Amino acid sequence: MTAMSLGPSPARRDALARRIRLLVAATITYNVIEAIFAITAGTIASSTALIGFGLDSVVEVSSAAAVAWQFSAHDHAAREAREKRTLRIIALSFFALALYVTVDSARALTGNGEAEHSLPGIVLAALSLAVMPFLSAAQRKAGRELGSASAVADSQQTLLCTYLSAVLLVGLLANLLLGWSWADPVAALVIAAIAVKEGRDAWQGKGCCAPTVDHTTTKGKADACGCAEGCRCC
Repeated sequence: MTAMSLGPSPARRDALARRIRLLVAATITYNVIEAIFAITAGTIASSTALIGFGLDSVVEVSSAAAVAWQFSAHDHAAREAREKRTLRIIALSFFALALYVTVDSARALTGNGEAEHSLPGIVLAALSLAVMPFLSAAQRKAGRELGSASAVADSQQTLLCTYLSAVLLVGLLANLLLGWSWADPVAALVIAAIAVKEGRDAWQGKGCCAPTVDHTTTKGKADACGCAEGCRCC
């Protein structure tokens, strides 16, 4: 026996959509500033790690802009119609990020692009590590309640930026304090693998969405909880 859940009311959906638009705007603004700062600092320090981090911010902007485009539609049905295209854009952003990080890491490991010392880069990485988790968590929560796979996928992109901030911080500190220039590219390769997985999930539409049915005996039914097949319900 199943019990139907009404889900968010139209007024609540509109409120959640407005919240997501605000969070996406904040993410875009922060990442534009972050990209300019990181690429400038990376160029000055000849740091491929910092430049790569700045380019990751550009990728994050493209992902957030896709979600902003989707939620610029005020009608709920129109937003749902844009969902698949938005997910594809986010997936391609993940793949582009993974490709760049992999190539950049390979260059660093072969001695063609070691991360240089950069105190401004360390400050930037620490700041991003403090800010990004909150933006990601807030957008993920709103996206799950609204049932938007694209908003959840974009929050994962922001969370990946958090991981990259940690990788950059550890790499720059290890290089500064211990001379371990290989630490950053090795950890970045792990991030690239995560990016590929997240990109694949976004392309397939796998996102943890808000439940539409409260079920007790429908285990194994992919759409029983409103999530794509292979996604564990929240």
